[in-house]
Amino acid sequence: MSAAGFAYNFLNAASSSLTRPYLTSSRILPILSFSLLPRPPPPPPSCCRRIFSMAGDSKAKTGDPKAKTGDSKAKTGDPKAKNAQKKKKEVKKETGLGLTYKKDENFGEWYSEVVVNAEMIEYYDISGCYILRPWTMSIWEAMQEFFDAEIKKMKIKNCYFPLFVSPGVLEKEKDHIEGFAPEVAWVTKSGQSDLEVPIAIRPTSETVMYPYYSKWIRGHRDLPLRLNQWCNVVRWEFSNPTPFIRSREFLWQEGHTAFATLEEADVEVLDILELYRRIYEEFLAVPVVKGKKSELEKFAGGYYTTSVEAFIPNTGRGVQGATSHCLGQNFAKMFEITYENEKGEKAMVWQNSWAYSTRTIGVMVMTHGDDKGLVLPPKVAAVQVIVVPVPFKDADTQGIIDACAATVKTLTEAGIRAEGDLRDNYSPGWKYSHWEMKGVPLRLEIGPKDLANNQARAVRRDNSAKKDLPMANLVDQVKELLDTIQQNMFDLAKEKRDACVKEVRTWDEFVEALAQKKLILAPWCDEEEVEKDVKARTKGEIGAAKTLCSPFDQPALEEGTLCFASGKPAKKWTYWGRSY
Repeated sequence: MSAAGFAYNFLNAASSSLTRPYLTSSRILPILSFSLLPRPPPPPPSCCRRIFSMAGDSKAKTGDPKAKTGDSKAKTGDPKAKNAQKKKKEVKKETGLGLTYKKDENFGEWYSEVVVNAEMIEYYDISGCYILRPWTMSIWEAMQEFFDAEIKKMKIKNCYFPLFVSPGVLEKEKDHIEGFAPEVAWVTKSGQSDLEVPIAIRPTSETVMYPYYSKWIRGHRDLPLRLNQWCNVVRWEFSNPTPFIRSREFLWQEGHTAFATLEEADVEVLDILELYRRIYEEFLAVPVVKGKKSELEKFAGGYYTTSVEAFIPNTGRGVQGATSHCLGQNFAKMFEITYENEKGEKAMVWQNSWAYSTRTIGVMVMTHGDDKGLVLPPKVAAVQVIVVPVPFKDADTQGIIDACAATVKTLTEAGIRAEGDLRDNYSPGWKYSHWEMKGVPLRLEIGPKDLANNQARAVRRDNSAKKDLPMANLVDQVKELLDTIQQNMFDLAKEKRDACVKEVRTWDEFVEALAQKKLILAPWCDEEEVEKDVKARTKGEIGAAKTLCSPFDQPALEEGTLCFASGKPAKKWTYWGRSY
């Protein structure tokens, strides 16, 4: 059967199975039906297009060793077969070990290939939704472990609120719901029966949680109330869904806190933002800028928004990495969250909300990946070291395998996440390609020479550098190498990001820098109408320019400096650019 035929039959079967009710314990569970507000036209079958476009030689795609080692003629010395085999190897090397697209030539297709081939995600049959595979979840869990421990030090407690939201509370805060309305998914049926009142699926949880904050907060002794939840949210994106970056369902944490004073809320906003910076820079090795969002770009219904902003040099686009919002007292007014202060007077609380999501993982892939596949920072890699036996003809194969197993045991006992690839149906070269695609930071090879010299050959994923490591102090050397790789990845990413920063002072310089895909730093008058005008004047097929953030670390603003767009006196320096 052809690949296209297989895809057609597969989709028909999947569609058929999805229309059947789920059965359990002889009971038919009612299927909830979803609709959107407003209801969109049916999305095009992008999953079909993707399956057909990716169809091809299944052996080459799945990495079948037979497909890569040639046929029997190559082994019998046939000159034509040898030449063909040599050409295959050259093509394989040229195309980047299994990737069809190069990062610098077709970034979008390259990214789609990497996240699938590195076994991070699998495409689902609902557009904009993705299966997060264990390789991805281990990265998420590494960040979660760090962040959860840090917020608990701040006396923030975990909780969980329901996924569903009643229309009454969702629509209570007008500005807030207007910001999310196009993305809200609604449950309209139970089985074949229409629900009397549609139920929304949370796009965020302010309106879910705050009616109960009003119930729980009575006096000043109930403050501060500081809660966090780890959950999923649904935002029904219609334009350009991208794994991790823009998806219809994603994982995140969201913190929601209430204080007696604005000063307390202000302190927490920046404390949380610093934790987000550490996630990106210390764990994911991605440089970010901390700053404040403009009034136009701030959280709907909030008082002010701060963010960490990343930048992807290959596309010239910024990425809002995580946000920490001060909500002020707006939601407190809407949901009547008041308390009795020490003087016996009634007062309203000051609130914050803050979140980061699985978008962090997409930013990491875009920043570090190369034409061989994924490149993982050691701190978040599920496997930090892969040990590969390299037996030659007439070598002590069992001795080499035993040495690999012992090495894995030694590293694991020292707290290093190490595994051995002892599969005997794949060649060492195929294993190198496989683990390079998956981004494992360090590979240790053990062959006959290494066994004789009581050493291992170390190969770095970030720069392919090789080094022989004596077994006598292997653990210390591996730890040092992993630390070096982590730092080198951050330094290289920062160097590339900084090379894209362009300071401009005039509109013509701004337009030129935007065309060159730069991260633009420009003096601005901080007026909303001017920002809207910049968006309108730069609107095109690849998106309009907008403010990313005004950095907390402000360059000196000389007296008399004018706004690049309006010619009015500038009030601050602000980063501008296109964004995801």
